[in-house]
Amino acid sequence: MARIFCIANQKGGVGKTTTTVNLAAGLAKVGQRVLMIDLDPQGNATMGSGVDKRQLEMTVYDVLLESASVAEARVKPERLAEGGFAYDVLGANRELAGAEVEMVSLDRREKRLRTALAVVGAEYDFVLIDCPPSLSLLTLNGLCAAHGVIVPMQCEYFALEGLTDLVNTIKQVHANLNKNLQIIGLLRVMFDPRITLQQQVSEQLKSHFGDKVFDTVIPRNVRLAEAPSYGLPGVVFDPAARGSQAFIAFAQELVDKMPPASAFASGAVAPPIAPVARITPDLPIPDDVMAPAAAPAADSTSENNA
Repeated sequence: MARIFCIANQKGGVGKTTTTVNLAAGLAKVGQRVLMIDLDPQGNATMGSGVDKRQLEMTVYDVLLESASVAEARVKPERLAEGGFAYDVLGANRELAGAEVEMVSLDRREKRLRTALAVVGAEYDFVLIDCPPSLSLLTLNGLCAAHGVIVPMQCEYFALEGLTDLVNTIKQVHANLNKNLQIIGLLRVMFDPRITLQQQVSEQLKSHFGDKVFDTVIPRNVRLAEAPSYGLPGVVFDPAARGSQAFIAFAQELVDKMPPASAFASGAVAPPIAPVARITPDLPIPDDVMAPAAAPAADSTSENNA
């Protein structure tokens, strides 16, 4: 039985898609069977996995509307298999944007993905779901299908604000729709240790969430940023890059830390998600920031002319 994890954060631009495709490739590299599901109509995770979203005959859209099964809609990107990074992709394109409107009046609209994955769960060790940043019916399908949520986040204060909102959303889904849902962990991404602010926020995360913060830290890395333009995960594009090595290390950490798939058996109740207080920034404000602005210097030219 597969362990099904959403990669989610209600704040955009924090590296959800980069985390999803590189974690999928990293897990494949360490010997895991992986299915990556793209639930974002932009289809970036699809393109970043070496699949042309414009050429797809069937997508996750067809799976959600139950006109195709996961086995029929998934593809196996040939470019990933060359270096031993092969994983299956259930892709998405712009068609998916219309799925929410079509699903509003359907039965079991928030549990369609869960039903579809139940058929292929035994074929994989991990299923990773790339969620859109908004809390939509698509995101809800991902959260209802998942055993847990991996939260990629930058070490910045706006990211802390978004994290509080996400945890509250997960608590609501846990209480009402998916008793198995829990936070698997927080992954610090795009980290630059030279920036004092990021170091301080990182320490606050560790003190507040404890062992829910993964040990692995993903550094800010140019090669990871370049990889999507070649239609590949960074782990495949340049396996020797610091960012790629970090994702492979994270994949191994996830394999080592996660309980066997049987622990996520249907019907098992996840531990309750503890209330999360809003994290208050605890940074001293430099004196020169609060000091009044200096008076403008007199214009010596005008004085001389006078």
